Amino acid sequence: MTGSKQRHASAAIVPLALLAAASLFRLGCSPATPPKSTETPKSTPPAAVTPTGQTPPVEGTNMGLSKQSYGKLPDGTQVDLYTLVNARGMKVQVMTLGATITSVEVPDRNGRAANVTLHRDSLTGYAETKGGKPTTPFFGCVAGRYANRIAAGRFTLDGKEYKLATNNGPNHLHGGVRGFDKAVWKAEPLEAPGARGVAFSYVSRDGEEGYPGTLTVKLTYTLNDENELRMDYEATTDKPTVLNLTNHAYWNLAGAGAGDVLGHELVINADRFLPVDDTLIPLGKPKPVAGTAMDFTKPKPIGRDMARVEGGYDHCYILNKKDFEMSLCARAVEPGSGRVMEVSTTQPGVQFYTGNFLDGSVSAGGKAYQRHDGFCLETQHYPDSPNRPDYPTTVLRPGETYKHATVYKFGVQK
Repeated sequence: MTGSKQRHASAAIVPLALLAAASLFRLGCSPATPPKSTETPKSTPPAAVTPTGQTPPVEGTNMGLSKQSYGKLPDGTQVDLYTLVNARGMKVQVMTLGATITSVEVPDRNGRAANVTLHRDSLTGYAETKGGKPTTPFFGCVAGRYANRIAAGRFTLDGKEYKLATNNGPNHLHGGVRGFDKAVWKAEPLEAPGARGVAFSYVSRDGEEGYPGTLTVKLTYTLNDENELRMDYEATTDKPTVLNLTNHAYWNLAGAGAGDVLGHELVINADRFLPVDDTLIPLGKPKPVAGTAMDFTKPKPIGRDMARVEGGYDHCYILNKKDFEMSLCARAVEPGSGRVMEVSTTQPGVQFYTGNFLDGSVSAGGKAYQRHDGFCLETQHYPDSPNRPDYPTTVLRPGETYKHATVYKFGVQK
C-alpha cells in the first residue's frame, strides 16, 4: 500500500491480497490508499484465524475473460455480463447493471463447485419491481452514493442542508430510490498474467438523488489464481459531497438456495460495534462486544446467539486496525462443504447482516430465499456518518481521491 506501513493482520491472506495489488499494477491501476481516518483503534486480530486451504490448479480449465449480452432493460438499455475464470476453476460473473456480482462459483472440499452468492435467474429478476419498488434486495450490487443509512434522509455539509429520499422507513438507504445499483455502468475488460478483471465506471451527476457534486466512480473487480476476488474503488468529485461505497453480496458457502446460514462459523476482527435504534440508526459511540451476543472475536455459529439479537444481526462492527491499512475483517467457514471465505479491507467498518428481511418472495433455480438464507459482510464507513462528526469522515472534496479496497478470498478446510 502506497504511503503507509503494512501491519499484517492475517498472514494467511494479506500477502495474497498484496499479490492481487501487484496484478492491478500490471493492469495499470493503483491500490487503494484512502485519506487518514480520525480514529485509530488498536489492531487485535483473532487468534483463531488459520491459513486457508487451496484447491490445486485444474488442468484444462478454460481460464480467462469473456463477455456476453445479458439482455435489455424495459427502456431498451443493453446490459452485458462478464465471466472471469481462474486456474483453480473459480468463476465470477458480473454485469453492468449496478456493477453487480451475479455468480461466484467455488469448489468444496471434494472439488464440487457451487454458486455461493445469492442471485436471480435472469436480468428480468434483477429489474422487476412491485409497487414501484425493486423486489431484489441489493443482491451483489454496488450500494451508493451512500451505502447504509442516513437518518431522516438529510445531512448538512459546509452549512447547507441536503435532503434525500427516505426509502427505508424514516431514513435514507443505499443511495435512494435510484442508487448506483440501478445504474448501467460502463465496463472495460482487463487481463494480466495470473489475473483477469473488469473496470466499471459511472458518472453520478450533481443533484442525483439529492447529493451534491458530479461524482466520477471507478470500481475494478479482479480475480487472481489464488482464489481472491478483489474490489478496488476510486472516485473524484467537482463539489464537496459525502460518499460511502460497498458491495452488497449475500453469501451462503453451502451454495445459494441450500438453506439458512445459521450454522456457518464466523469470526469478525472487531472488539466494538455500533448499537442502533429501532430504525437501525446508530445510537452514538461504539460499545464493546465482549459479553454480548455481538461477540464474534472467536469462531462461533452465526445462529448461536441470534435469539438475543432483536430482528437479527444488522450492525456495523468497528474493525481492529490502524488507520486504513489492508487488514483482516472476517472469516467464515461452512462446516458441511468445508468452504472458507476470508475478507480483508482498507475500510474502517463492516456491516454484518443476516438476511433478516428475506421472506420467500425472491427465488432462483426454483428455490425461494427465506429469512437468514444469506449473510452480508459489507465493508464500509459507519452508518449516518454525515450527521456524526465523531465518526471517521465520509466527506469527499474536489482535488481529493476516494480510494478503498476489499478482498474476498476463498478456500477449503479439510
